Amino acid sequence: MRKLCISILFCIAAAGAWAQETIAVNTGDIVSPEQHPDQTVTFRLMAPEARKVEIEADFLPKRLVDTPMGKMEQTGRAEMTRAANGLWSFTSEALAPELHTYCFYVDGIRMNDPSNVYMLRDIATYTSYFITDGKLSENYVVRDVAHGTVSKVWYPSPGLDMNRRRMTVYTPAGYDDNPSRRYPVLYLLHGAGGDENAWSELGRATQIADNLIAQGLAEPMIIVMPNGNGGQKAMPGEYENAMYKPSFMNARTMDGAIEAAFVDDVVGYVDSHYRTKADRDHRAVAGLSMGGFHSCYISANNPTTFGYVGLFSAAINRQAPNAPKGFIYDNLEGKLGQLFAQKPHLYYIAIGKTDFLYKDNEQLRKMLDKHRWPYEYRETEGGHIWANWRVYLNEFLPKLFK
Repeated sequence: MRKLCISILFCIAAAGAWAQETIAVNTGDIVSPEQHPDQTVTFRLMAPEARKVEIEADFLPKRLVDTPMGKMEQTGRAEMTRAANGLWSFTSEALAPELHTYCFYVDGIRMNDPSNVYMLRDIATYTSYFITDGKLSENYVVRDVAHGTVSKVWYPSPGLDMNRRRMTVYTPAGYDDNPSRRYPVLYLLHGAGGDENAWSELGRATQIADNLIAQGLAEPMIIVMPNGNGGQKAMPGEYENAMYKPSFMNARTMDGAIEAAFVDDVVGYVDSHYRTKADRDHRAVAGLSMGGFHSCYISANNPTTFGYVGLFSAAINRQAPNAPKGFIYDNLEGKLGQLFAQKPHLYYIAIGKTDFLYKDNEQLRKMLDKHRWPYEYRETEGGHIWANWRVYLNEFLPKLFK
């Protein structure tokens, strides 16, 4: 039996080594993506048996599709060209500076680029990515500047009946070297299907903060990125019994639970465990989509807590149908009146022209205009996409705590 087990293990090890060697042979001399001086990019995939290979990418013309949430844009596709040796390729037009995402479809089967080790997870999908450097994306790239520290922090959440929940916390460069210095705090919230990793990975929040602070354009600040799904302790796979497929909508997300617990659980923990400037003049809350929804109602229900509010493609008035009446979602107009009576330093609204939430945000602006409540509005091209939310964060941070 012992000899048999050893033989089996040897075979498994040999098969594993053969598989790794095969992958290395197939991808080792293939460069994909290859960025050219004229800003075009070439993608390559070795698939000699394939009949059809397509690339799906954010820089290709968008497709408009019907969804339960209305018409939404989806990334476009283009066919790749096959060479005689079975190497498929596609060269793009000159690309704008951006963090670009893409994948391949081989005879209809989706796959990431095996020659590109850089991938991002968005909900339940991994996608290959690359960054074209330039003015728009200059703060998305890791530069030779002083870097902050990113920590995964567990904290008690009695408001959600949990002993432990996790958030991502960014402390700026120099935080540990200046024990007497206190810092303002931005609470940065993700969208539906996201988690405490979304902004630091998909949003490039830490790179944006590092670069803006190093340039002197943003104040050194703590950035707190909590998990906005009230039924989760942390991202899937990072807590007990959590090896499940991530989904777009999770339990207790837009039913008032997160908003009701936020100030006591999250803000209270941060103020007691970090060197914060614990007042509204040095506290901001912002978020995208569902996180914009949370930011709107957290700030409206706590009018003396946050001096800065950012709503990025916010899902205004999209609460769960079974959300309880009372503290959280009732009388938004009256609560905003209390918030604006405190004269917030900034109320920032940003959205893309083709975002499916555009009309919701238009209605919010009409309400604010009716009362002449001051706000700053930013409208961009495109829809409900990370490309927009990174832009908004890049513009929002320099406006804080001045």
